[in-house]
Amino acid sequence: MLEWTAALCSILGVWLMARRRLVAWPVGLLSVTLYGLVFAEAKLYSDTLLQVAFGGFLVYGWLNWRQHAADEGSIRIVPLARGKLLRDLAIGLCGGVALGAAMHTFTDAALPWLDAMLTALSLVGQWWQARRHVACWWVWIAVDVVYVGAYLFKSLHVTAALYVFFLGLAVFGLRAWSAAAREPQVATQ
Repeated sequence: MLEWTAALCSILGVWLMARRRLVAWPVGLLSVTLYGLVFAEAKLYSDTLLQVAFGGFLVYGWLNWRQHAADEGSIRIVPLARGKLLRDLAIGLCGGVALGAAMHTFTDAALPWLDAMLTALSLVGQWWQARRHVACWWVWIAVDVVYVGAYLFKSLHVTAALYVFFLGLAVFGLRAWSAAAREPQVATQ
């Protein structure tokens, strides 16, 4: 029941995020709280830590988006400079290796290296999402594909199905945010 509730909250949160709605952030906070419990029970410790980190990013994103909300509540998309893209990906990859080494050495984590790398790259995606960059959706597409296999391997079938759905939402988000990024921006006071 916990996994199903977490999955439903997650679907709602990602759908709202793809639609660039501010309410996505508090829904996301509920989702990561529930999924933190699910992953701890499954001994996916990097994923558990990821939910805690997501909580922090969700608070940051919520505050950042509130400052940039348009009158109708949608959020303006911001370009991501190539240098920042490369820097953030390098930090994510290094973080994934470091976390994987720690999980492999100090815990009984089920998939220490894979789980750690997906965690680190998910943090990059969450950072870019909070900063309103279209590139976040490319990260979500990549990690969602791999997460599906990892969750099937761990017999978390509901969560694997959820990530198939997330994959579809990520494609939707990519298309919606890309279209929004091409729209002329109205100057705000």
